[in-house]
Amino acid sequence: MRGQRRLAQPRPEHRHGACPTAVATAYADLARQRHGGELATLLHQSEHVSHAEQHLTGLLTALITEGAHSADLRDDVPPAELAAYCLHALTAASALPSQAAVDRLVAVTLGALRPRP
Repeated sequence: MRGQRRLAQPRPEHRHGACPTAVATAYADLARQRHGGELATLLHQSEHVSHAEQHLTGLLTALITEGAHSADLRDDVPPAELAAYCLHALTAASALPSQAAVDRLVAVTLGALRPRP
Protein backbone atom coordinates (compact mmCIF):
# COMPACT_ATOMS: atom_id res chain seq x y z
CA MET A 1 0.00 0.00 0.00
CA ARG A 2 2.84 2.39 0.75
CA GLY A 3 4.02 2.33 -2.88
CA GLN A 4 0.49 2.92 -4.13
CA ARG A 5 0.19 6.07 -2.07
CA ARG A 6 3.48 7.29 -3.42
CA LEU A 7 2.21 6.86 -6.99
CA ALA A 8 -1.20 8.32 -6.25
CA GLN A 9 -0.09 11.59 -4.68
CA PRO A 10 1.20 14.29 -7.03
CA ARG A 11 4.69 15.42 -6.12
CA PRO A 12 5.54 19.14 -6.20
CA GLU A 13 8.13 18.69 -8.94
CA HIS A 14 5.62 17.06 -11.30
CA ARG A 15 4.63 19.51 -13.98
CA HIS A 16 1.25 21.17 -13.41
CA GLY A 17 0.49 18.69 -10.62
CA ALA A 18 0.45 15.75 -13.03
CA CYS A 19 1.43 12.34 -11.78
CA PRO A 20 1.50 8.94 -13.47
CA THR A 21 -1.72 7.95 -11.68
CA ALA A 22 -3.63 11.00 -12.90
CA VAL A 23 -2.41 10.56 -16.48
CA ALA A 24 -3.11 6.81 -16.50
CA THR A 25 -6.57 7.23 -14.97
CA ALA A 26 -7.56 9.93 -17.44
CA TYR A 27 -6.35 7.84 -20.38
CA ALA A 28 -8.14 4.69 -19.15
CA ASP A 29 -11.35 6.66 -18.60
CA LEU A 30 -11.13 7.97 -22.15
CA ALA A 31 -10.52 4.44 -23.45
CA ARG A 32 -13.57 3.15 -21.56
CA GLN A 33 -15.73 5.89 -23.05
CA ARG A 34 -14.55 4.87 -26.51
CA HIS A 35 -15.74 1.27 -26.57
CA GLY A 36 -14.21 -1.33 -28.85
CA GLY A 37 -12.09 -0.17 -31.75
CA GLU A 38 -13.42 3.38 -31.64
CA LEU A 39 -10.44 4.56 -29.59
CA ALA A 40 -7.94 3.19 -32.10
CA THR A 41 -9.89 4.86 -34.90
CA LEU A 42 -9.99 8.12 -32.96
CA LEU A 43 -6.29 8.00 -32.16
CA HIS A 44 -5.26 7.37 -35.75
CA GLN A 45 -7.65 9.75 -37.51
CA SER A 46 -5.52 12.77 -38.11
CA GLU A 47 -2.16 14.37 -37.67
CA HIS A 48 -3.63 16.52 -34.89
CA VAL A 49 -4.64 13.46 -32.89
CA SER A 50 -1.29 11.81 -33.57
CA HIS A 51 0.40 14.90 -32.17
CA ALA A 52 -1.81 14.70 -29.05
CA GLU A 53 -0.90 11.03 -28.58
CA GLN A 54 2.81 11.90 -28.91
CA HIS A 55 2.36 14.68 -26.35
CA LEU A 56 0.66 12.26 -23.92
CA THR A 57 3.43 9.69 -24.40
CA GLY A 58 6.01 12.43 -23.84
CA LEU A 59 4.28 13.60 -20.66
CA LEU A 60 4.09 10.10 -19.24
CA THR A 61 7.71 9.44 -20.24
CA ALA A 62 8.79 12.61 -18.41
CA LEU A 63 6.83 11.63 -15.30
CA ILE A 64 8.34 8.15 -15.32
CA THR A 65 11.81 9.66 -15.79
CA GLU A 66 11.27 11.94 -12.79
CA GLY A 67 10.01 9.00 -10.72
CA ALA A 68 13.01 6.88 -11.70
CA HIS A 69 15.44 9.66 -10.73
CA SER A 70 13.80 9.94 -7.32
CA ALA A 71 13.77 6.12 -6.92
CA ASP A 72 9.95 6.11 -6.70
CA LEU A 73 9.69 4.24 -10.01
CA ARG A 74 11.77 1.58 -11.69
CA ASP A 75 14.85 2.55 -13.66
CA ASP A 76 15.75 -0.76 -15.30
CA VAL A 77 13.61 -0.15 -18.41
CA PRO A 78 13.82 3.00 -20.57
CA PRO A 79 11.05 5.43 -19.55
CA ALA A 80 9.76 5.79 -23.13
CA GLU A 81 9.24 2.02 -23.32
CA LEU A 82 7.44 1.99 -19.97
CA ALA A 83 5.19 4.83 -21.13
CA ALA A 84 4.32 2.96 -24.32
CA TYR A 85 3.64 -0.26 -22.38
CA CYS A 86 1.38 1.59 -19.95
CA LEU A 87 -0.65 3.36 -22.60
CA HIS A 88 -1.14 0.18 -24.59
CA ALA A 89 -2.18 -1.73 -21.47
CA LEU A 90 -4.64 0.99 -20.51
CA THR A 91 -6.47 0.72 -23.83
CA ALA A 92 -7.87 -2.53 -22.39
CA ALA A 93 -10.21 -0.28 -20.41
CA SER A 94 -12.38 -0.07 -23.54
CA ALA A 95 -13.56 -3.65 -22.88
CA LEU A 96 -14.08 -3.39 -19.13
CA PRO A 97 -17.57 -3.54 -17.62
CA SER A 98 -17.23 -1.06 -14.76
CA GLN A 99 -15.34 1.85 -13.31
CA ALA A 100 -14.08 -0.47 -10.55
CA ALA A 101 -12.51 -2.69 -13.22
CA VAL A 102 -10.89 0.36 -14.81
CA ASP A 103 -9.51 1.40 -11.42
CA ARG A 104 -8.03 -2.08 -10.97
CA LEU A 105 -6.47 -1.93 -14.45
CA VAL A 106 -4.84 1.40 -13.60
CA ALA A 107 -3.55 0.00 -10.28
CA VAL A 108 -2.10 -3.12 -11.93
CA THR A 109 -0.54 -1.12 -14.76
CA LEU A 110 1.04 1.40 -12.40
CA GLY A 111 2.15 -1.41 -10.11
CA ALA A 112 4.45 -2.50 -12.91
CA LEU A 113 6.23 0.85 -12.60
CA ARG A 114 7.34 0.25 -9.02
CA PRO A 115 11.03 -0.39 -8.47
CA ARG A 116 12.12 -4.00 -8.30
CA PRO A 117 13.06 -5.15 -4.80
